[in-house]
Amino acid sequence: FVLRRFLGLIRPSTSQSPQPAVPPVYAKVLLVIHNPRVVSYGGRRLHEVMRWQNPDQLVAQYIYDVHVASHGYANYEVVERIEVDGFPVKQDGFVYDPESYVHRFTTRTGFHEPDGVDYGRILHDFNIIPKINAGTIDEVWLMAFPYAGYFESRMVGRDAFWCNAPPLSEPAAQRRFVIMGFSFERGPGEMLENLGHRTESIMSHVYRRQRGEANLWEKFSRYDQKHPGQAECGNVHFAPNSTRDYDWGNGRTVSSRCHTWLNFPDLSGEPQLVNCAEWGSGDIRQHHLWWLGHLPHMAGSTRGVAHNWWQYIVNPNLVK
Repeated sequence: FVLRRFLGLIRPSTSQSPQPAVPPVYAKVLLVIHNPRVVSYGGRRLHEVMRWQNPDQLVAQYIYDVHVASHGYANYEVVERIEVDGFPVKQDGFVYDPESYVHRFTTRTGFHEPDGVDYGRILHDFNIIPKINAGTIDEVWLMAFPYAGYFESRMVGRDAFWCNAPPLSEPAAQRRFVIMGFSFERGPGEMLENLGHRTESIMSHVYRRQRGEANLWEKFSRYDQKHPGQAECGNVHFAPNSTRDYDWGNGRTVSSRCHTWLNFPDLSGEPQLVNCAEWGSGDIRQHHLWWLGHLPHMAGSTRGVAHNWWQYIVNPNLVK
């Protein structure tokens, strides 16, 4: 049902047939779930006490969604799963305990500042750099609760660059990799939003030296409010017809060339009139599936940039 519903939202345009798709890739993930037991609630896990979502189910849905959105290119596999009966350590050494955390969250008071987690400790505690260098993992997914202190995504490595968060320079890492931060309070749509912002950062870096019409990332990201009459696919927060952040349910009809991106690099198709019915009528997950599904994903290259943008999103080491 999910697959059929999603595919109904990406209708190819009627111009030339797309080039052949590129072969799929497989990326290995270390999944770390901080999900402490709460003694006063019979030792149940935090996600059960707070009636939040099952983290493993969220991860399974996310893996499936990314596979579908990338047209079968991106295939993630959790090769190591670590569930921690505790909380991550903050930058200043502070650590929540289960009882006080539940109280703070239910009363919305007393959350610790600074909120940010100690990424250096995470790298050390889970032996991440040696695993990256040995090729046993390709990226890391952190899954926890609100105020865990994670960035939505952060790139690590000798020459890491901005990935919706400041880069974490790590001279010992022999290649770049991304640490994703997810919350089991939220749903698959919010997980895809994290990926969407990762995409925006990486593709902005890929096209950072291109100007004007040669900067295809800026062209892809156009929406009507900022580029009247020239909307393309928009960005993660702005659909082609949005007038404010997260305005994915706007029924306003605008002219957009979003369909032509399904035939990339042939962008010669005519604009079409679209509104929110095109991307799920306000549903966060359906919009993000639609948006990610329009990213170029074919073989070939132009000016040294691959026609398959997903290769950069999955493997930032391919970014020059």
